[in-house]
Amino acid sequence: MSKFFKRLLNDSSSSDEEERNMWFAAAIEFERQNSQGSGSGDRSSRQYRYRDRVSGHSRLLNDYFVENPVYDETLFRRRFRLSRPLFLRILHTLQQHNDYFVQRRNAANTVGLSGEQKMTAALRMLAYGMSADSLDEYVRIRDTTTIECVKRFCQGVVEIFGPEYLRSPNATDISRLLRKANQRGFPGMLGSLDCMHWTWKNCPAAYHGMYTGHVHRPTIVLEAVASYDLWIWHAFFGMPGSNNDINVLDASNLFANLQEGCDPSVNYTIMGNHYNMGYYLADGIYPKWATIVQSISHSQELAHDFFAKKHESYRKDVERAFWVLQARFAIVRGPARFWHHEDLTFIMKAYIILHNMIIEDERVDDNGLVAMTSGNDDYDSLGTDGPVEVSRGPISFDHFMATNSAIRDSNTHYALRRDIIAHLWMLHGQGVIE
Repeated sequence: MSKFFKRLLNDSSSSDEEERNMWFAAAIEFERQNSQGSGSGDRSSRQYRYRDRVSGHSRLLNDYFVENPVYDETLFRRRFRLSRPLFLRILHTLQQHNDYFVQRRNAANTVGLSGEQKMTAALRMLAYGMSADSLDEYVRIRDTTTIECVKRFCQGVVEIFGPEYLRSPNATDISRLLRKANQRGFPGMLGSLDCMHWTWKNCPAAYHGMYTGHVHRPTIVLEAVASYDLWIWHAFFGMPGSNNDINVLDASNLFANLQEGCDPSVNYTIMGNHYNMGYYLADGIYPKWATIVQSISHSQELAHDFFAKKHESYRKDVERAFWVLQARFAIVRGPARFWHHEDLTFIMKAYIILHNMIIEDERVDDNGLVAMTSGNDDYDSLGTDGPVEVSRGPISFDHFMATNSAIRDSNTHYALRRDIIAHLWMLHGQGVIE
């Protein structure tokens, strides 16, 4: 209440009771009118819409989640990008981690949105890249609530499943990768390395210069390593688009575990020469390191031509992974419309986690992936020469510097590539690799 009315009500000259009541009512009406339309708490411009969330929840259950749903597993997989059991597994885990996805009643004793509605809204927005309010008609959810669901869903997926599905390959994984690399004629190969740019449409104007690179619009860089089955083993996201692949590699933690002695050992022999570090296939922009093998341009020998052909073929694994990621989640294919860098980081990591979970879920058995591999991979027979030792103790600074120098050794890079070329040409001559 304003000081004027307080003084007026406390004035001894206004002794008449009826007059005091009149002034008191006028003061209350004056304060009520001044409080309307004066801040974020203004409710006069907000219209309440009864969305009938219960019927929306019932319709969603009848369409997809009952014993005999309207739409079968094939349509569920097409529209949600993952299988129904995987959907329910993620939902139940999220509900145990965060009660936001548990259906509750509000202060007015009204039933709120169910976990199925919230997760459906999040996945539909991620999978189709549609606007937030386009889900209102079917899911019965407001656009602001949809955006909140997307943020909480991605954050929950990263916090719960990140340690498992964003981890580096362990000894068992490396044994399988090395065995597949031997079949391809590239002993010691752990995957292929490349970067992808995600356009940031709502990048703040103050950051445009920093995030604008060769594509002439603000982008954020994703560095990834993918194996033959399109599993993404390494994901480093967040560098501004003005950086090239070399800058991103210098800032990433791709070789951090190797430098600290925490990676499983990788030992293999090519043409009689022994090597103790795995390598990745990459394009020509990357440096000549012992852990990166590049192709040969303008080769004049048949062996070099054959190596370049196979190298460029297997290096496409990471590009295929990027393509599948963008095809599966359309929001990555289009420009990012969120304002905060932290939200985009959670979203990108959640994409990669879901991508790896889908790959794991679509394995028919221990013999490979559905429509992704030839079915000749034996995930149980790990062999006897695979890496089994992992160093976990503290290392000295001299050992750290020696490992760092070994990773960046260009002489080892050229020697390794010569051995791979000779090994591939020998296998080609024997008819093992065409």
